[in-house]
Amino acid sequence: MPCRTIAVANQKGGTGKTATTLSLGMALARSGQRVLLVDTDPQGDLTKSLGWHAPDALETTLANHLNAMIEGVILDPREGILSHDEGIDLMPANIELAGMEMPILMAMSREQLVNMWMSPLKADYDFILFDCAPTLGIIPINAFVASDSVLVPVSAEYLPASAMAGLLKTVGRVRRQINPSLEVEGILVTLSDSRNNLAHEVEETIRRQYSSAYRVFDTVIPRAVSAAEAPAAGMSVFSYDGAGKVARAFERLAEEVLDRG
Repeated sequence: MPCRTIAVANQKGGTGKTATTLSLGMALARSGQRVLLVDTDPQGDLTKSLGWHAPDALETTLANHLNAMIEGVILDPREGILSHDEGIDLMPANIELAGMEMPILMAMSREQLVNMWMSPLKADYDFILFDCAPTLGIIPINAFVASDSVLVPVSAEYLPASAMAGLLKTVGRVRRQINPSLEVEGILVTLSDSRNNLAHEVEETIRRQYSSAYRVFDTVIPRAVSAAEAPAAGMSVFSYDGAGKVARAFERLAEEVLDRG
């Protein structure tokens, strides 16, 4: 099976984007897939959530690889990849990535830098997942260019109006101008509280407004205390609360993603 590359993105924060990247990646790995997670957010939340709580102390991160691409320096694309004891690999990020915005904007093939770094790695993995920062800047655009599809997590706590529209417009622009094979992997409702009427209203609105043009996953990710506590322990929700409702939901999501493949 050829490697599938998926960007997990929403320009609005608080949608469960990092948790989705981590837990979907873990669920895919548990089903036997070789998975690389790529942290493309200067905040390094994905890196911290996997147990590397001081990302600024890491010697090699995504920023080093992007800088090497710009400077024409030879750097093994595997350098700096961290192996987690739950069976996934991680290319970490830290605050140095924030300082790369201007050099990337000034670079030749500025939208292709992440793709150029990642391409040699595709032979080693079945899935590469990018955790994108909650912006539509040049680094998330790089992730879109490197990806086959974009998965959009949407919190069930607010009606996704302008943020969703802006993201989908950007995906369409990248598809038209740079990456004609880019698709929307699907829209995922997250942080849903089944006892909350607003959560049901948001889910119904998303399915009504978007299901004719995009896949809206059948799986809904519930809100749970365990999902919030697991990153602080540096482990996945499967290790922290494997029998819980969030773990089961991400197993179903992984099945939906694999079924499409």
